[in-house]
Amino acid sequence: MNARLPPPDAPLLSPGLRAGLEAVSAALLVHDGEHIAFANDAMLRLLGRTPEELPQLAPEAWATPSQQEQLREYGQRCLGSDGALPTIEIEAVSASGTSRHLEITARRVASEGGPPLVLLTCQDLSDMRHVQNSLLEVGRVMYQIVENGPVASYVIDSHHRVTHWNAACAQLTGRSSSQMLGGDETWRAFHDQPRPTLAELIVDGRVEAEGALHYGLGLNHSPLLADSYAYEGFFPQLGPEGRWLYVTAAPLRGIDGQVMGAIETLQDVTTRHQAEEQLRQHQAELESIVAQRTAELRLTHQELEAFLENASVGIIATREFHIARSNKKFAEILELPAELPVGDMPLRRFFLDDADFSDLGRLATKALRAGTSLVQEMWLQTWTGRRIWVQLIAYASNPAGNTPGMWWLLQDHSEVMRAQEELVKNYRNIQETNARLEEAQNQLLQSEKMASIGQLAAGVAHEINNPIGFVNSNLGTLRRYVEQLLALTQAYTQRERGPVDPELAALKQAADLEFIAEDLPSLLADSEDGLSRVRKIVQDLKDFSRVDHADWQDADLNQGLESTLNVVMNEVKYRADVKRAYGTLPPIRCLAGQLNQVFMNLIVNAAHAMPAERRGVISLSTGVEAVEERDWAWIEVGDDGCGMSPEVQRRIFEPFYTTKPVGQGTGLGLSMAFSIVQKHGGRIEVDSAPGEGTRFRVWVPVAGPASSR
Repeated sequence: MNARLPPPDAPLLSPGLRAGLEAVSAALLVHDGEHIAFANDAMLRLLGRTPEELPQLAPEAWATPSQQEQLREYGQRCLGSDGALPTIEIEAVSASGTSRHLEITARRVASEGGPPLVLLTCQDLSDMRHVQNSLLEVGRVMYQIVENGPVASYVIDSHHRVTHWNAACAQLTGRSSSQMLGGDETWRAFHDQPRPTLAELIVDGRVEAEGALHYGLGLNHSPLLADSYAYEGFFPQLGPEGRWLYVTAAPLRGIDGQVMGAIETLQDVTTRHQAEEQLRQHQAELESIVAQRTAELRLTHQELEAFLENASVGIIATREFHIARSNKKFAEILELPAELPVGDMPLRRFFLDDADFSDLGRLATKALRAGTSLVQEMWLQTWTGRRIWVQLIAYASNPAGNTPGMWWLLQDHSEVMRAQEELVKNYRNIQETNARLEEAQNQLLQSEKMASIGQLAAGVAHEINNPIGFVNSNLGTLRRYVEQLLALTQAYTQRERGPVDPELAALKQAADLEFIAEDLPSLLADSEDGLSRVRKIVQDLKDFSRVDHADWQDADLNQGLESTLNVVMNEVKYRADVKRAYGTLPPIRCLAGQLNQVFMNLIVNAAHAMPAERRGVISLSTGVEAVEERDWAWIEVGDDGCGMSPEVQRRIFEPFYTTKPVGQGTGLGLSMAFSIVQKHGGRIEVDSAPGEGTRFRVWVPVAGPASSR
């Protein structure tokens, strides 16, 4: 037992009373209205106080603040009364702040030689109150479930009185809960005559005996709950057109297991019944349509059979590239014997080789998997071995089935193929003719341009020759005059004897006659040299144009090469140095003006092949050789420029082919050169490599082609 030390002024209990109170299991507390005299272990545990703490509190301090005054007055009334007071409920607060609901009974007891005391007996009602609140909460939840549930339901007791009628049930039947609660005529909400409801039969225990009588064979045990029943019926008095309801009912049992009532739920299944009725109507309509379509399909099948057999194209069906069926046109195209059975014949039999068959098989398999069509033209062979060109159109049949296959349409396009080949041949001939015409036209245009340039150059040369003639004549006369004047001036200077006139001396010094006498002949010599160079350029331009030599004639190709070099020197002198190695050439029968064009194109191309970072070298050489008892002259133009790859060399003589940037070349220079050399019965040789330069050698017969004689 714990020792309790009450305050000094606290009343004392007799040892016998204290021992008796300690033995009580209920929570007990004794006070005199001002001080706590005693609290047993049960009370200390209830309040969470120690024996030392509790006596320091006022007798009402352990109650909630709002009930402390009530507890204090209750103790005062007990001290003034001889009997037991009615119980009260007080909410106690433990030392940890936990609230406990206590039922308190007060009784006055005597102290040992002191004033009377109050004995409080406390019973903890917290757990009971929690259970009560939980039950109330469950009841409210159940009520809300029944009342506010979307399924119409009602409850009756053992006397058939309605105890619950939820809002959904009121909405379904049109009868409010105020009309139905407490009444025992539930049938009025559903029927026009007295008739026991399923819930009433369950309460009375008459379901098995009378259920089938009232609800027919549709009544059966509900699979959801034992002792529950369900049926589906039509209620004509519900709504303007009646309603179909799915009704379930189950007993409500008490603690002793006895039936104390029943609950019945009603689910409106009118929409489902209407849908089922519509489905039955649709089923009947579909069966009628299916019968009609079956007849149509049978007719269509017969028509398709007739079409397939008499179609103007060959038709076959294959399974794994074996022929399953075919029509008459297929047998006609492939020249099959009439007595030959086609069924299960391998399709490979009609292909020229395995490669064609494998390629078509791969394409057909791809189309089969994709569910698309295949169009292919190829060579096949007939039963007799004759090659035919056919168009094949394939369609996948039943691609998702267990045995997918293909439908093939065949048309013999052999005549079309022959016509196409003839058209292609004619088209290629026309293309070649057009190319030759276009090349000839461009060469003619270029020749006309060169002829125009030649005529213009000849005219310019003629016009320049006239002023050059009289300027040259005047320079000769001027030289004679100057020589005479200089001789006369020198003679005067040598014969001066008397005093010199100052004015003449000043003029003589200003004129510097000695320098003039020395420089003037040099100036005249330079002018005559420049005039000679102009006359040479004009003569070279005239020789290059060859306007007066448009026909076949004997010409000096060394002179033509040199004249051409002088004409294009402006393209060469800033890019390369020229090295000449001319051999002795006999007169060559040729069209000199056209060969000059060849030389010009080769020299200009050599200059353009030079890299920009260095100055190059162009070599010009000529010679003559006897080949097969015939004399040939050759002219070679070489450079140390960028060179050409084999791919470029193969195309340099093609019309319009050029490696120059757009706008800097027509691609006709070497093409025209090739044509001109061919016209002379000669040839052009090319030797080149990238980075090593290029060498062109032109060969022409000395006597010219036979057509020039």
